[in-house]
Amino acid sequence: MKIRINEKWLETSAGTTLPELVRQHRPGADVLILNGFPVPPDTCLKEGDEVFLIRRGERPDRQELEALMAARHTPGVHARLKQACVGIAGVGGLGSSVAVALARIGVGRLIIADFDVVEPSNLNRQQYFIDQIGCLKVQALTDNLARINPYISVEAHPLLLTPDNIPELFAPCRVIVEAFDRADMKAMLVDTVLTALPEATVVAASGVAGFGPNDTISTRRVSRRLYLVGDGVSEAKPGSGLMAPRVGIAAHHQANQAVRIILGEDQ
Repeated sequence: MKIRINEKWLETSAGTTLPELVRQHRPGADVLILNGFPVPPDTCLKEGDEVFLIRRGERPDRQELEALMAARHTPGVHARLKQACVGIAGVGGLGSSVAVALARIGVGRLIIADFDVVEPSNLNRQQYFIDQIGCLKVQALTDNLARINPYISVEAHPLLLTPDNIPELFAPCRVIVEAFDRADMKAMLVDTVLTALPEATVVAASGVAGFGPNDTISTRRVSRRLYLVGDGVSEAKPGSGLMAPRVGIAAHHQANQAVRIILGEDQ
């Protein structure tokens, strides 16, 4: 029968068990993952299974590391994500968290844009560090993403997005994440993409401030090419600030919706 071990196809006999694979291909492996989930070592294998054999604490070479980083994915997902391109408009609390999530699962290309720099009040919810204060956000985020997943491409644009530059900048993207704070910028981004980029879908956000109930953050399909994340009412204003937990919930809604669109699960 034919199975995959650490992303490589292998012919093996029917009834082969994980301990036999470990002895033959990775002696000492103590993390055994079958089709995206850790399993006991006495598990029998079947045709088409995907197996990852990992020695805990060992850092593999660069060629193998990318495959092992995707070991917990659902089988067949990694190759499709690696071919995808996602645009992120604004890399503050929402955008930087979306970028981190998409980098961790191996979305192959990210195009990020923001004109701002990291300042101290950003650190309560955004994916930056104290020593990056004063740095351009897109450059600081590019550096951080490279530490998380060096196998993806990050294209960084330190500029203010406008109706004139959005169509060219995000032309390669099937999905564009709207991650602005200001309502006028949100509307501008959505209108421009829906008008000028007919193959792209927007995942926008509205209502993520404060510390309201977790389950009021939701994702809804507004139209064929527009999704909206949030509760729709909790705007940032005096007395209702932006904080990491709720912003993070919304950002991961956006990231997961981007993945669903890439994988064709958005219907």
